[in-house]
Amino acid sequence: MINAIVLIQADNGRIPETAQALADTDGVAEVYSCAGDVDLIAVVRVRDFERIAEVVTGRIDKTPGVLRTVTHIAFKSYSSAEVEAGFSLGE
Repeated sequence: MINAIVLIQADNGRIPETAQALADTDGVAEVYSCAGDVDLIAVVRVRDFERIAEVVTGRIDKTPGVLRTVTHIAFKSYSSAEVEAGFSLGE
């Protein structure tokens, strides 16, 4: 499974509707409304890289209310237990 994190700038007047439309998009696992430099963060989970392009540029970028996106592909996932174990090495 390939994971991508999509940072989304959205039209401020349409954030709830945009977030719901994104959440209803096939390939989008989760959508978060957040404070900071971006308005929404979408987590995309798909089986291959071609599908990421299809979901991000074919669907997310065309969703009404989406102004701009930046996509990050995840290489490795760490659970909280793995991260904690990494910090406790040598203790």
